[in-house]
Amino acid sequence: MTATENIDIPELENQIDDDQEVLDEGDVAADYLEELLDIADLDGDIDIEIRGGRTYISILTEDDDASLESLVGKDGEVLDALQELTRLAVLTATGERSRLILDIGGYRADRAEELRKIAEDAVATVRETGEKVHLDPMSAYERKLVHDVIADAGLHSESEGESTRRHIVISVLDS
Repeated sequence: MTATENIDIPELENQIDDDQEVLDEGDVAADYLEELLDIADLDGDIDIEIRGGRTYISILTEDDDASLESLVGKDGEVLDALQELTRLAVLTATGERSRLILDIGGYRADRAEELRKIAEDAVATVRETGEKVHLDPMSAYERKLVHDVIADAGLHSESEGESTRRHIVISVLDS
């Protein structure tokens, strides 16, 4: 038996195709964002990273000026809109839906740390009181980050509400 007999060739080909689609998605998104920066006359470096089959694109600036803050907006609202527009550009170019994540000036990384702290504080409150804790509404991506922290802490969380009022409720696991 040779080493290649243990490899599932169709599975390997599918993985290669998936990886290529993610790389293509990143290239299309980067081109779109590069044009946007040019139109807005903003300087920024675009970094593409693939994690877990998902494209993460970051726009950073060399200096610590606030030139990219306008692309983030209040509570990341402009950033969320740009992310959706970038996903639409990818869909138009590739015919495939995208789940890419766009970060500008480290906003999402900073927000992820802030959400981790909020989740940890809520976990402590639930453990101390035994009562449910309702968090403020947040985006689907942010809720996913919080759900992961809650699960790691061994508690139960679920999303409630609709649209912009969708939020997480944390409770003790039902035994």
